[in-house]
Amino acid sequence: MSATSTREARPWLSAAARERLERRIRAAAQRQRRARTQEPVLVSVSERLSGPIDPLALVTGSRRADDDWFVLEQPARDGQVLATLGRAVACEAEGTTRFADVAGRWRRLVAGALADDLSGAGAPAAAGLVAAGGFAFADRVEAPEWSGFASASMIVGEVAVARAGREAWLTLTAAVGPGEAAESVLGRIDRRLAELAVGPVPLLDPAPTGVYRVRSAMPPAHHEEAVARAVQRIRAGELTKVVLAREVRVTAPVAHDPAAILGVLREGFGDCFIYAAGRGPATFLGATPELLVRREGQRAATVALAGSMRRSADPAVDDHLAEQLRSSAKNREENAIVARRIAAALAPRSVWVTVAPEPVVIRVANIQHLATPIRAQLAAPVDAVTLAGLLHPTPAVGGEPLTVARRLIPALEGFDRGWYAGALGWIDAADDGEFCVGLRCALLRGREASCYAGGGIVADSDPVAELAETEVKLQALLPVLAG
Repeated sequence: MSATSTREARPWLSAAARERLERRIRAAAQRQRRARTQEPVLVSVSERLSGPIDPLALVTGSRRADDDWFVLEQPARDGQVLATLGRAVACEAEGTTRFADVAGRWRRLVAGALADDLSGAGAPAAAGLVAAGGFAFADRVEAPEWSGFASASMIVGEVAVARAGREAWLTLTAAVGPGEAAESVLGRIDRRLAELAVGPVPLLDPAPTGVYRVRSAMPPAHHEEAVARAVQRIRAGELTKVVLAREVRVTAPVAHDPAAILGVLREGFGDCFIYAAGRGPATFLGATPELLVRREGQRAATVALAGSMRRSADPAVDDHLAEQLRSSAKNREENAIVARRIAAALAPRSVWVTVAPEPVVIRVANIQHLATPIRAQLAAPVDAVTLAGLLHPTPAVGGEPLTVARRLIPALEGFDRGWYAGALGWIDAADDGEFCVGLRCALLRGREASCYAGGGIVADSDPVAELAETEVKLQALLPVLAG
């Protein structure tokens, strides 16, 4: 089914909001004529949408071939979703200071922005002026398949829709550059508005024609050998944990459809974060159970997620597997390593940090994990991007100590992780935001897809069992991608 087969057009902006937008654009253009800086002025208006709307359908049904776009959705959490389309301005950086550089650029843009104040309006989280995107696992991304994905890339979309429950808000944003005429900016926004339409999210072809080719980027034995070598290093005392991943590639007979894949993921993984970051012809997407950090005012919340076990269709067997996971010394220690590091990272910035005394078991469609909730009261304002930088990468995706794990991971894995195991999320004008960890994921580019899955390696890890764990995790996306 085509996403444009029954497109619904609507008047997206009221006359009052359109007049407010025009007035602000003209004011921004006038300010730019007097300014001595190259920094653009952001102009934004927000408005409550009437009637039900699917932000995923809006963005995927309206995007141009070369558009940046973003979706972060948690269906089981009151249907919360943020979707953005286009690029008003980008906050991008690379290197060891990339989180700080992006946070600093965002603060400067917000300080000069002409935008609606939604405090007290009852708007959902992420409504209003917002930047969305992600950070790669490493400080730099070099592999050609990740072309277009900077190691730090937070995009202010021209269009953003935030929804929680039945409440949805639309935000339009324009960047007025030095010397830019107001009419030019207005024309750009009007063209984008004219293209907005909601159609159904496309369905995957139930009977695809052609051959799908699935292959490991490296032989499975390579992963077992990498695990064995890591265990030797751990037992020698060089580190206590390292996370190792593998890559599996899928070549389809036709181009992979990100919108259809996201539709399947949100139906099957409602308790997870369903996410996508598009950069022109490529899309990084997935369904991750792991929250990196959520910042609401002076409060921060996160979770130590480490330790995994398969699921069973038999409820009794499933409960038995959960109890095995809960009582496993190996998995409990893997989880404790993550919890200790997160608490230590938050402590210097917090009045208090609380770590749940015992991990709980959380279940998603095909796997269950040990999870330890962690909360903190911040001692002073710290923005969501800076918090994400303090925690990334946790030992759940990196290792302990991190300085050793950073060097060991690429040497043993043999590929560039790109945005796999990175941080994806958003930050608003109040510096609140939410970031998840890019797991259970795939990078799509035309007919090619690369899927990634890994596991935590500790002193008593078994290479055969670790390979089997990656196979379980890959089942989140491989059946969807391979027809």
